[in-house]
Amino acid sequence: MTTMTETSARFREFKMPDVGEGLTEAEILKWFVQPGDTVTDGQVVCEVETAKAAVELPIPFDGVVHELRFPEGTTVDVGQVIIAIDVAPGSGDAPAPAAAPVQEPAAEPEAEAEPKGRTPVLVGYGVAESSTKRRPRKGAAAAPEAAAVAAAVQAELNGHGAPAAPTPAPAVPVQGGRPLAKPPVRKLAKDLGIDLATVVPTGKDGIITREDVHAAAAPAAPEAPAAVASPVAPAPAVAEAPAVVSDSARETRIPVKGVRKAIAQAMVGSAFTAPHVTEFVTVDVTRTMKLVAELKEDRDMAGVRVNPLLVIAKALLVAIKRNPEVNAAWDEANQEIVQKHYVNLGIAAATPRGLIVPNIKDAHDKTLPQLAEALGELVTTARDGKTSPAAMAGGTVTITNVGVFGVDTGTPILNPGESAILAVGAIKLQPWVHKGKVKPRQVTTLALSFDHRLVDGELGSKVLADVAAILEQPKRLITWA
Repeated sequence: MTTMTETSARFREFKMPDVGEGLTEAEILKWFVQPGDTVTDGQVVCEVETAKAAVELPIPFDGVVHELRFPEGTTVDVGQVIIAIDVAPGSGDAPAPAAAPVQEPAAEPEAEAEPKGRTPVLVGYGVAESSTKRRPRKGAAAAPEAAAVAAAVQAELNGHGAPAAPTPAPAVPVQGGRPLAKPPVRKLAKDLGIDLATVVPTGKDGIITREDVHAAAAPAAPEAPAAVASPVAPAPAVAEAPAVVSDSARETRIPVKGVRKAIAQAMVGSAFTAPHVTEFVTVDVTRTMKLVAELKEDRDMAGVRVNPLLVIAKALLVAIKRNPEVNAAWDEANQEIVQKHYVNLGIAAATPRGLIVPNIKDAHDKTLPQLAEALGELVTTARDGKTSPAAMAGGTVTITNVGVFGVDTGTPILNPGESAILAVGAIKLQPWVHKGKVKPRQVTTLALSFDHRLVDGELGSKVLADVAAILEQPKRLITWA
């Protein structure tokens, strides 16, 4: 689909594209340009977060930024115009922007009229109702009194003592009955559960800034010891204030959106759709650990990261080759089991935006050095927050390495559309019976969860037993391959 419209020979508009598989909306995380900036074809202008990943959007033409239609933090429907570009600057007076630029400090009106009609989105997805509705604002709290109490408590906890006579907090400037703040700051306050009427502004002309909101939300409990050590005795007003401070100190509310929201929905859907079965096996991986050490010194593996996960991934691929029926999916609509003749191996990765599962495409065809290189790239990209939606689509089987957290094992939940997931526990030195004697050996516990609709107990047990056998005797990577 095209993501731009041509409003005239001079101005062109860029729409929010569908950067995933049928996504309907994305949140603008950050703008990299502002009105007046010159942009070139292919230049990244903003970063957005979808239900699958954070993605950078490049502009498809040259020109000068005329208008940003939405501020950072706004969730925008696919198909809505997000930026207008002047592709022929200097050819005449430009018309005034249709909407105020993002950096304008003017306060929002109390409520916005809902646009008439509906906004077209992608071909095949119909049309979407406009999402620019606002909920009516709740009644404002008594701002001066609340701000005064909060200021007194903060001063005492910081060890500065209380003034001899309470000084009233400055009144919060308001316009049209509401405090002054930019739209992104209002959204931040909403996300943190802060009433702007209780925030003391420090910005120019009495505008509330991001720092003001964070200061109002910051818990004061860690500073308490300094207050206790202070020679100034607590004022009576402080004893009455915990109800104001404790609300922010005792709990934090985090909006569930983007990747985290998608993860939550997917896991609930998987847990209550696919009948999970989990089996466990504890195995001596001493020989595997020796192999890892040898591979690190091998010249053929130079330049790639070698670790136990690499050998475990290869072991799982060999086990799937020996038991191909496990690599399948359940087609509910057609009541069919879909056998996959390829393995897109998912690797669960913890990132600041939540747990994501990118996968290595056609992992079954890769040599050990190629698999090591793919694993390294996958992990690096995930940690940098650059994993694309395409990299997370089409997985067939997944590995989750809970051992990196020192955990022995777990009961992993299947990724939707996949048949099995292998959890790898911590590898620890433990007493183990080896050749008739108790010796210290490197031991780990594996857990395999599978969809019992298409993988019965026998098949699941064979796969898990094969993985364990390979890790106990890594030479089977050659004899079974």
